[in-house]
Amino acid sequence: MRLVLLMIASAAAVVAQPSLDFEFFKSRVQPIFLAKRGDHARCYACHSIGTPYRLQRLSPGAATWNDEQSRKNFAATVNMINLGDLDASPLLIYALEEKAGGNHFHPGGKHWDSKNAPEWRTLNEWAHGQKAAESSH
Repeated sequence: MRLVLLMIASAAAVVAQPSLDFEFFKSRVQPIFLAKRGDHARCYACHSIGTPYRLQRLSPGAATWNDEQSRKNFAATVNMINLGDLDASPLLIYALEEKAGGNHFHPGGKHWDSKNAPEWRTLNEWAHGQKAAESSH
């Protein structure tokens, strides 16, 4: 009986996990990786060359990624989401100031000082299952 209850609880947890939307990622999340932020390097500057979280290199002369590159970026970014504890996802906490709930680690600096920062909110919406069709932007 105990095993059955554990299996039911596990199945419920899987059902409750958000499904991450590729179109929302492509149109709303990816542009964040290319955005300039004051004295900070763009996310793309480091995460396209020498880090475990790796974005695709832009094609020569391109300002954004093509669909195939975007799908690879999506797969890499999904790995930065902790589906067991969304609020502990590396995507959400590494570049967020520690005083705002981020962690101490991110060699690229802290890009957001608050969970109210529009870009951070976009990342959070995506991590929590926001779909492109539901987006108000």
